[in-house]
Amino acid sequence: MGSLLIAIIYLIFVSLGLPDSLLGSAWPVMQHTFNVPSSYAGYVSMTVALMTIISALLSPMLIKRLHTKYIVIISIALTILGLFGFSFSESYVMLLLFSVPYGLGAGAVDAAVNHYVANHYSGSVMNFLHCFYGLGAVISPIIMGEALKVAHWNQGYQWTAYVQAGILAVCIFSLPLWKKNQASEAENKEETAGIRESLKVPGVVLTLIAFFAYCSGEATCFLWTASYFKGLELGNTDAQIAVTGSLIFGGLMLGRIIAGFITNKLGDKKLIRIGIIFELAGIILVLLSKSSFILSCVGYVVIGTGMGPVYPAIQHMAPENFGKKYSAAVIGMQMAAAYTGSTFMPVVFGQIQEAVGITVLPFYVLLFAVLNIVFIEWAYKKCKISK
Repeated sequence: MGSLLIAIIYLIFVSLGLPDSLLGSAWPVMQHTFNVPSSYAGYVSMTVALMTIISALLSPMLIKRLHTKYIVIISIALTILGLFGFSFSESYVMLLLFSVPYGLGAGAVDAAVNHYVANHYSGSVMNFLHCFYGLGAVISPIIMGEALKVAHWNQGYQWTAYVQAGILAVCIFSLPLWKKNQASEAENKEETAGIRESLKVPGVVLTLIAFFAYCSGEATCFLWTASYFKGLELGNTDAQIAVTGSLIFGGLMLGRIIAGFITNKLGDKKLIRIGIIFELAGIILVLLSKSSFILSCVGYVVIGTGMGPVYPAIQHMAPENFGKKYSAAVIGMQMAAAYTGSTFMPVVFGQIQEAVGITVLPFYVLLFAVLNIVFIEWAYKKCKISK
C-alpha cells in the first residue's frame, strides 16, 4: 500500500508538470493567432504565476484544515478548467481570464505534496517526485508539437486537459491509500506555525531569496527557450522549435533521476552545489554554440540537468533545518517566493529581449544561477549546517 501511495504521489507531480511547459512551446504560433507582441507571453505567464503565489500562501492554512488528498483533487480540477479554457480562447483577454484557475490549481498542491513528502519520506523520494514533474513538463511540449503538425495549438491544450482528467480520475479512486500517514499528519497539524512566526527563524528569508533566484532562471527558460531557437534562425520548422520547449524539462528530469539515486549518500547540500556547477557549464555551452542547433539543444539539457536537484533539495531540508513546526509555512513561503520569480522575471526578460534580442537569454539565466548559490550558501551559515 505504501509503495502504491508513492506511485500516486508521483503521478500527481506528472499532472503538476503538464501545464507548465505548454505556453512556452506554443507561444511562437499563439502570438500570431492573437496578433500581439512576443512579450505578451510574459503577461499570461505572470497571471498564472500570480495566482499560484496566492494559492501557495494559502497553503499553510489549507494544510491545517484539509487533508493533502483533498487539496490534490481540487487543484487538479482547477488546472483542467484552465487548460480547457485556453483551448477555447478566442482572444488574448480570454487567456488572461483562464490563467486564474490555471494558476490557482498549482500553488497549493505543490506546497501540500512537498510538505507531505518532506515530512514522511527520504530525499531520494523527494528528487524522484520532482523528476516526475519534469516528466509531465516534457510530455506536454511533445503533445503540443504533434498538435501543431496535425491540427492547431488549441488541440494541444485540449489533449493535455484529457490527460489531466485521467490523472484526476486515478487520484479520486486512490483516496483510501492516504490513510497510511494520516495519524502523523494530524499530529503535525496541531503544532504548525504561521507565516509571520516562521519568517523570524534564522535562514528562512535567505532561502526565500534563493528560491526566487532559482525559479526566475528556470521559469525564464521554460517560457523563452523555444523563442530563443526561433531567434537563432537556423532553418528549423515550427514543430521542431516547439519541441525545444521540453529541453529544460528533460534536463530537469534527468538531473532528478540521478539525484534520486545519490542524494541519500551525498546529502542535499552537496547536490545543490554540484547541480549549480552543471547549470553554469550548460550556460557556457549555449553561449559557445549559437550556430549549432544540436549543441545548443545539448546546452539547454545540461542547464536543466544542473537545475534538477536544486529545488527538491532545498525543500527537503526544510523540516530538518527549521523544524516540523515551521516546515509547512516555510515550504508555502518558498513556493510563493519561487512563483514571484516565475511571475515577474520572465516578463522583465520579455522587455529586455525586445530591446536587445533574444540571444541575451543565457546571460540572464547566468545572473540568477549566481544569485541562487550566493544566497543558499549564506543560508547554510545562518542555519549553522555548514560542515
